[in-house]
This record gives sequence, structure tokens and C-alpha cells, in this order.
Amino acid sequence: MLHRIKGYFAKSFPMKKKVVTRFAPSPTGLFHAGSYRTAVFSYLYAKQNKGKFILRIEDTDIERSKKEYEDNILQSLEWLSLSHDEIYKQSDRGEIYKEYLEKLLKEDKIYISKEEPKEPGDRTSIIRFRNPNKKVKFTDIIRGDIEFDTTELGDFVIAKSITEPIFHFAVVLDDFLMGITHVIRGEDHVSNTPRQILIQEALGAPTPLYAHLPLVLAHDRSKLSKRHGAKSMIQYKDAGYLPNALLNYMSLLGWNPGTEQEIFDLDGLVKAFDLSKVQKGGAIFNEDKLRWINKEHLKLMPFADLVKNIQTVIIESPRAKDLGWKIEKEMISKIAPVLLDRIETFGDIKTSIESQDLDFYFSEPHYDALSLKWKGETDLYGAQNHLSFIKSELEKISERNWSEENIKSVVWPYAENQGRGAVLWPLRFCLSGKEKSPNPFTLASILGKKTTLKRIQEALKLCSETLANANNS
Repeated sequence: MLHRIKGYFAKSFPMKKKVVTRFAPSPTGLFHAGSYRTAVFSYLYAKQNKGKFILRIEDTDIERSKKEYEDNILQSLEWLSLSHDEIYKQSDRGEIYKEYLEKLLKEDKIYISKEEPKEPGDRTSIIRFRNPNKKVKFTDIIRGDIEFDTTELGDFVIAKSITEPIFHFAVVLDDFLMGITHVIRGEDHVSNTPRQILIQEALGAPTPLYAHLPLVLAHDRSKLSKRHGAKSMIQYKDAGYLPNALLNYMSLLGWNPGTEQEIFDLDGLVKAFDLSKVQKGGAIFNEDKLRWINKEHLKLMPFADLVKNIQTVIIESPRAKDLGWKIEKEMISKIAPVLLDRIETFGDIKTSIESQDLDFYFSEPHYDALSLKWKGETDLYGAQNHLSFIKSELEKISERNWSEENIKSVVWPYAENQGRGAVLWPLRFCLSGKEKSPNPFTLASILGKKTTLKRIQEALKLCSETLANANNS
């Protein structure tokens, strides 16, 4: 029995027919963001119209299809929250393809062609489509009316054998039987459309509406590929990007909402997306823009989730494990706002850890006493005097009132009078041991009164020892 679906032998879909889209990847390699953009647009359009989104794994290329790539596709879509309503694998549908090929053979719409082998081992027969040599015209949602003269295609190959359909036939039959109403795919498939329309007509199948998306381009305007630095979704996940940021960015590759808004969550994209507003020209993949969008999504993240993610990154870092850092949630909650101001992805935290830029939060700094001197000073007396005054003033602040605002209120007037750099530099350096770090008021607030006073005291001790050694030499 043929796998007909009721009502699908009409030449076109009824206007009110439920929208059904599909994402049909081949598991022959890792997909990058440009490829997944097709899934994003297909998903958004289906959900916007309360339709169905189908995932179809096109794995008829047995030699190149790998389970690891199929798993990667499934994991990537799950991470992006692009849930499918139905899933199919072409490798499970061999009997269906065979049944329809036999039907077309009987109807003389396809035929077995004897071939002259060009190389040893080549096939001596294949199945070709009997081309009616006609003009084919279709309306693309993005590109308007497109017309092809199919005569130049000749009798094209439709299957290697009765059990081995090639891409064009399997795609058309699957779209037909799965009720696909809208085929949303890259513009590199435009040239495939005339063959597929001829096959649809031979099957008595309706022609879905086509929307051929502009290609996603690398910075040099070549097609985005792994050779041009394109990353897989899992690589972005491992690099500390947020899935909603990737979704947001991919939706803007070739589409503009027509407003100033650039930051969307998934629900917002479903509401705002308009397939008719997709541009015709190629969209350049800009990693800097992606990082900016990711940072905006980090700002929108609930604080508890932000803290949890930062804590996980630090705990799992090799440096934290090697040095035995004690990573408490309270400390992470204090440094989270500072880190959020400085990072664009969670991967940036890993970079900071590897650069030893977070050491001072979890371990005592080590430095040369002369580093405490401000520019132009010839000895450590100035730093010593300033730190002594600051220590005495900070000791007056109770644990209960220990805050960035109160710390600044007692240090700032003195710094204004004595010279900001001369006062604040040794304070910041003794707390962090770094030339670049958060301001000393923020640092002292995060470290707490006990640790702050201890580090100032260590700096004063180091100054005294260094001055004593200088005087004795």
C-alpha cells in the first residue's frame, strides 16, 4: 500500500493548511552556526504559525554518515531548545523509497539506464528520471518568481538502484509524505528546486512553498565553513556561550525585525520573526557581535544562575584544583558583579583564571615590596605612611558596616588630600598583587575586613623589612 497522506495529492496546499517545516541535516560532519540558522528559521516560522517542526536525519550516504555526527546534531538542537515535534531517519525508510520507485518505473516516469563505466568499479546501470523538458516556475517567499528551463538538466539520476535513492528523490518523497508545507533552506539549494518540482509532479505531490535563505558568510565574504573558523554548536557551548544568545544571534543572520530591538529570548523571537523580511544578500558572521549579544544575555540572567555558573567554571578549572582554592558561594556572589562587568562569555572567566587574574580572591598575593611605590617615588616611605593611615581608619569600621561605600568614605578624602595615585596604588596592589585589578574599595569590600587588614599589615611588614635592609646596606 502506498504511503499516501489524505488530501496531499492536490497540486497546491490549501491556504489554511497547518504549517509544517523541517530541518534535514546530513550527519556527515559537524554543523556550524551558519547551518543551524536554517533550523532556527524553520522552527520560528512553524511555532509562530502554531505548526509542526520536523527533524529529519538524511543519512542515506552510508559511507559518510556517522553516529557521532547524528548525536552532535541532536545534542546541539537540545542545547538550543529547538525541540522537534517528530523525528525521522532516512535510513529507516528504505522500503518506502523502493515502493515509490517501483511505482514510477511502472508508470515509465523513470527508467533503468545502462551506463558506460568511466572508471573501474563504476556502475553499469542507474535509474534516471524521464525529463519532460519543460520550463518550471515557482515563487520563492524571499526571492520572488524564479523560472528554470529544465531541458539542460537532461534525464537526471534519481537513484543508484531500486533500493538506493539519491538526495533529490528521497527529499521530495519525504517532504510529500511528511506534509511539509514550507521548505526553508539555504540559497545554495535554489538550483536543486527544478529537479525536485519535476519529481513532485511525477508523484502527484503538491509543491511546498520555498524560502531560500541568504548564505552565511565569513569575514572575507566567502561561504562560512570550518576552514574559515566556523565552530560547531558544542564548541560554542564549551566556550561558555549561552544557548539563548546563539539563538538570538543566528536569528539576526539575514533577518531584521525592522525595529531597534536586537536582544530577544526564544518566545520573543517566535512573536517577532517575519519570514518575508529575510534579506536576499549574504549575512556576515561576526564573532564580536555574537560576543556582545552574549554579554547582554548574561546581564539578563537571574543572579542566582549567574553565581552558579561562575562557581562551576571556577571549581572545574585546573588552577583551582591544583592550588586547592576554597570556593564558597558567598565569595562568588561578591565577585559575580565584578566579573560580569569584565566578561562577555563564561569562557572569559577560564581565560582570567589561566592568566592568574583571579588568584587574589582565593589566595594571598606575592610581590616585591618596591611594587608598592607610586610613580616617581624614590622610596617606600610614602606607601608605608599611606597604608598605616588607611589601616588605622579601616579598623574603625565594624564588620557589620563593612561595605564599599563606607570603605571609600574614610579613604577617599585622605587620597584627595595626599594624591589619589600615591594613596590608592599601594592599597590596591597590596590587596591584589596585580597592576590591573578592581578598584581598592571594591576589592576590600569583597575580601572582607579580616583579610583586607591582614594584607595591609603584610604590606607594611614588607615595607619595613625592605627599608631596613636598604638602610643597613
